[in-house]
Amino acid sequence: MPGRVILPGNTDNAYMCTVTFIKTSDKVFITSNRDELALRPAALPPAIYGGDSGRIIFPKDGLAGGTWMALHERGNAMVLLNGAFERHIHKPPYRLSRGLIFLQIFDSATPVFTFQQIDLDQIEPFTLVIWQQHALWEARWDGANKTWRPMPDDVMHIWSSATLYDEEVRHKREAWFDRWQAASPVISTESIEQFHTFAGEGDAATDLRMNRDGLLQTVSISNITISDTGSIFRYNDLLQGGFYTQSFQES
Repeated sequence: MPGRVILPGNTDNAYMCTVTFIKTSDKVFITSNRDELALRPAALPPAIYGGDSGRIIFPKDGLAGGTWMALHERGNAMVLLNGAFERHIHKPPYRLSRGLIFLQIFDSATPVFTFQQIDLDQIEPFTLVIWQQHALWEARWDGANKTWRPMPDDVMHIWSSATLYDEEVRHKREAWFDRWQAASPVISTESIEQFHTFAGEGDAATDLRMNRDGLLQTVSISNITISDTGSIFRYNDLLQGGFYTQSFQES
């Protein structure tokens, strides 16, 4: 049967997203499409917030006040995908939103270690893509167990949320990413954002910029670019029509 898309259920459940990681000789690019219910309160654009471990840039979720993507002045970055390995059953109430747990984990010199130590009991499953101290990690919580592993940073990676896309659709998106890599001799922030905007095959339910009857759609595209000269967070609000940037520059 064709790849199955997963339809929205309880409106309290956040969905999101598609994430890519690309490292070139002088830059790291992490890009995220946030796929959400269009009626969910709009997120605040990225701003610089003071944390216990230093300054952090992130957009703030309009419902729970957490976030799904953040950049630290230390050069660390992290992005959230809802769900772990496969689609789970949404069983509220949960103790805390994943976006707020995200901030507790990221406000640290070593987010991977914080993930290993933090209590996730009664937290809905999620996946984290973590760039920490010049190394790439993937961490998952499936509702019962944590797993984490270092990832090779000399190859490009794409993740699609298990809450929205079944395995066949996720593999199809990996193939689009492979074809884009082969056709893109020069990688830039702009070319990656083009991929996140236009990749697909004309099916709005599964294209990277997705739209399922206007109810569930890609509401924003965010990019973090990190280099030796500094780091920048770019945020394209597709619903409100605004484009925002925040940055940390090396002194």
